[in-house]
Amino acid sequence: MKNEYLKEFIINALKEDIGDGDHSSLACIPEEAEGKVQLLVKEPGVLAGVDAAFEVFRYLQADIEISPLLGDGSLVQPGDVAFAVKGKVRTLLNAERLVLNIMQRMSGIATHTREYVQLLEGTHTKILDTRKTTPGMRLLEKQAVKIGGGENHRMGLFDMIMLKDNHIDFAGGIENAIRNTRKYLDNIGKDLKIEIEVRNLNELRQVLETGGVDRIMLDNFDPRTTKEAVKLIDGKYETESSGGITKETIRSYAECGVDYISVGALTHQIRSLDMSLKAV
Repeated sequence: MKNEYLKEFIINALKEDIGDGDHSSLACIPEEAEGKVQLLVKEPGVLAGVDAAFEVFRYLQADIEISPLLGDGSLVQPGDVAFAVKGKVRTLLNAERLVLNIMQRMSGIATHTREYVQLLEGTHTKILDTRKTTPGMRLLEKQAVKIGGGENHRMGLFDMIMLKDNHIDFAGGIENAIRNTRKYLDNIGKDLKIEIEVRNLNELRQVLETGGVDRIMLDNFDPRTTKEAVKLIDGKYETESSGGITKETIRSYAECGVDYISVGALTHQIRSLDMSLKAV
C-alpha cells in the first residue's frame, strides 16, 4: 500500500474523530500516564488491517511499543490476541476507534472474500473485487480482498479502460466505442487494458467481429448462456462474469470456464468482524 495514501487517510480520519481534542481523555487521564492495550478477536475469521493499525499508533506516538502476535491473513478464533501496544494512555485512547474501524472492516472483507474463494477451489477462476467501495477507504478495502485470497480489479477510472453499457450506448454502439478507445489511447500514448461489457450473445458477436479488446465481461448472463459465450470466445480474450452472482450460484459460473468472476458484495455487503481493544 502506498505510504502517502495511508498517512493522508490516517490524518483525515483522526481529524474527523478528534476534532479540537479528545476531551473525554483530557478530562480524566494525566498527560504522563502510560498503559497497555491488546487487540482481542471475538469471532472466527481472517485477520486484516494489522499493518495499517500499527501506522495509526506510530503516527500518534513515534516511540510507541508494539508487540505483534498475529499478522494479516491469519485465521483467527474468539479469544485470540492479535497484538499488544504500550504507550501513553491518551495515545491509546485516541487511536482506539480508528484502529478498530480499520481492522473490523478489513477483517470482515477478508473473511467474506475467503468464503467466496473457497467455493471456487478446483477451478481456474479467480475472484475480483469492484469499485463498490467506501469513499476514502478503497485501497484498504482492496488490500483486504487480497488478504482474503481474492484479486483486485482496476483501482479506479484511471488504470484500465472499462467500456460499460452506458459508454457503449453514448458512443453509438460497440464498434464505435472500441475504435474510439483505441484511437484515444494511441493519441495520448497510454497502454491501458481494455475491457468491454456485453449484455447478450448478439453484442458478444459484435465484439468478436471488431476485436481490439483484452477482456470481455459477460454481464447478467445465466450459466447456460455463459457456457455458450465462453465457447464462442474460445480463449481469444480473457472472460469475466458479473452481475447478481451469489454464493449459491458462483460455482456454476466458474464451471463454465470463465477466467474471472467480479463480486461487488466483497466490499459493499459485508459484516465487520467483532473485536475489541482492551486495557491490560
